[in-house]
Amino acid sequence: MPNATLDWDKYGRDVLAGNIVVCKWTRLAVERHYRDLQNAHERGLVFSEEHARHALRFFDFLKHSKGKWARQPFILSDWQAFWTALMFGWLRFDGTRRFRKAYFRVARKNGKTTWIAGIGLYLFVGDGEAGAEVFTAATKLSQAKLIHVESQMMVRQSPDLAKHITSQRDNLFIAGTSCKYVPLGADAKTEDGLNPHGALIDELHAHPSRELYDVIDSATGAREQPLMLMITTAGFGGLETICRVEDEYVKGILEETIEDDKYLGVIYQLDEVEKLGDDDDTDEKSDDWQDETKWIKANPNLGVSVNIEKLREAATKAKQDPSALDNFLTKHLDMWVKGARKWMPIKQWKKCAAKYELQSFEQANLVIAGLDLASVSDLCSLVLMATMPNGKKRIWCKHYLPEDRALDQHNKNAALYKRWSEQGWLTLTSGNVTDYAYIERDVLALKDSLNIKEIAFDKYNATQIVNNLQAEDVEMVEFRQGFLSMSPAMKQLEIDILTGNIEHPNDPVMNWAMSNVVMVRDAAGNQKPDKEKSIGKIDPVVALIMAAGRTALFTEDIPSSITVFYNYEKTTR
Repeated sequence: MPNATLDWDKYGRDVLAGNIVVCKWTRLAVERHYRDLQNAHERGLVFSEEHARHALRFFDFLKHSKGKWARQPFILSDWQAFWTALMFGWLRFDGTRRFRKAYFRVARKNGKTTWIAGIGLYLFVGDGEAGAEVFTAATKLSQAKLIHVESQMMVRQSPDLAKHITSQRDNLFIAGTSCKYVPLGADAKTEDGLNPHGALIDELHAHPSRELYDVIDSATGAREQPLMLMITTAGFGGLETICRVEDEYVKGILEETIEDDKYLGVIYQLDEVEKLGDDDDTDEKSDDWQDETKWIKANPNLGVSVNIEKLREAATKAKQDPSALDNFLTKHLDMWVKGARKWMPIKQWKKCAAKYELQSFEQANLVIAGLDLASVSDLCSLVLMATMPNGKKRIWCKHYLPEDRALDQHNKNAALYKRWSEQGWLTLTSGNVTDYAYIERDVLALKDSLNIKEIAFDKYNATQIVNNLQAEDVEMVEFRQGFLSMSPAMKQLEIDILTGNIEHPNDPVMNWAMSNVVMVRDAAGNQKPDKEKSIGKIDPVVALIMAAGRTALFTEDIPSSITVFYNYEKTTR
C-alpha cells in the first residue's frame, strides 16, 4: 500500500481504543493530538490533512537499503505514519509549521534510522525551503554518518531523487541551489556558520554535554520553520544530562505541567511507577521487564523490524549477567538505568570462593597490589592480585581500622569489626587514626616474599606512605578514581568474576564490601564505584579494582580498549 493512501490516523484511534498496548507517555502523546484537534484553534493552530499527506507521499520515493527489505519500497509502519503526519500536518495560522522541535525515545531496532533518514530527505528536498541546510548530528562524525549514509542510499535507489540530488563524498547537494545535506559530529569542529532548516540529532543519550545541541538550537533562529529532531534510546545519564533534560521536559508537556505548542514529544518504554520512599499505597504497578506482553510498549515495530526471538535471547542473558541486564533495559526496553545501582550480585562473587594459602602466591607469574587508604580514621585495604600459572587470578587482602573507631559503641558496624578482628581478617591499629606504619611493614614483608611488581594507589591521603615506600624501592603507581580510569578496570574485574576466572579466600570484609558497592555510570556508559551512594564501606573493592586494572596491563588476552587506555595513561603521566 503506498504511503500516500495510508490510514495514518488508525494508529492513534487504536491507541485510544486500547487495541495497541502502549505506555503512559505514548498514550498521553496521542491524546494530546486529539485534544488539540478540539481546541488548538484557540491558540492559533490548525491541522492540515493536505500537509500531512504531502509528507507521507514523499516516502513513496524511498526504498530500504539493508536486510530483507533491501530495494523494497519504504512503507511506513503505522506508528511512524502517525507521528510523521503530526510532525508536518500541524500548522500555525500563518501557514508555517507548528512543531520546531521533536523528541522520540524508542528502543533500538525499531527502524528509526531509516525513518529519520527519510525525514531528513523530506526536509532537504520536499519541504519547499529555499537554500535548505539539513544536518545529521551526533557526538562523533562516524555516528552522524549512519543516518546520512542511509539517506544517500535512498537517493541512489530513487530515479526521481537522483535526477535532482548530487552525492559528493559525505554531502548531498541540489545543483543550482545552496541546498545541502551533510553529517555533523561534535568532533568535526564545523559547527560555526550553521543555518539549519533541519537538524537530526541521533542518540542524544550519548551526548556528554549540551554543547552541540545548543549550537544547533541557536543556529535555527534565521529560519522561518526549522525542525530539530532528536531521536534516542534511554541510557545511563543522570538528570543533569541533556537527554534527561529533554526527556523530563517532554514528560512535563505530556502531563500538561509545561505549555509548549512548538514541541512534539513521544516516549516508548515500559511503564514505571515512581514511589516516594517505602510508600506502596497505590494500585499502579511497574511493568515486569520479563513480561513479554509488555515489550511492545518500548518496541512499536515488534513483529516488523524487531524480532521477538532475539528479544527473548537477550532477556535470557540479562537474567544471568548484570551488565547484560542494564543493556537489555536501556537498549531493548528503553528504560533509564538510574545514575546509581548495585554492582555485583553477591551470589556471583561467592561462587568464586576457594581454599588456598598466601604461600601459593610464590608460584604466581605476576603479583600486583591495590592500596586504598580512605580516611585516616576509616577502613583501609591492601589487596593483592596474583596471576597463577593456570591463568586464574587469586586475591589476598589486608584490612586496617583504628581500634577506637572500630569498637566505638556508636559505630553500627562495631560488632562486625570486633568479630573480624578476632578471626584475623581485620587489623586494628591503636588510637583513633590508622597507623600507616602497620601497612608499610606489611607491604615490605609481602614485597620481599611474593615479589610484588607494583602497587596501585589512590593519591588521597597517600603522599607520606607513598614517599616512604618508594624510598624502599617499592614501585608505586597512581590510579585515578574517575570514570576514565575506573571503568575499564571495573569491567575487566566483572568479566573475571562472572566467568569464574578469579578466586578469593572468602574474606568476610571483602564480601561485605562487595555487597555494598553501588555503581554509577556517566552518559557514555562508563562506570565506577560510588562511595557516597554505597550503603556501607567499599574500600576493599576499590583496592581490588585498582589491582585488577593494573594486572590487565600484563595479561595477554585483554580487551583492546583496556590496553589502549592504560598505554595512554602511561604516556601522559
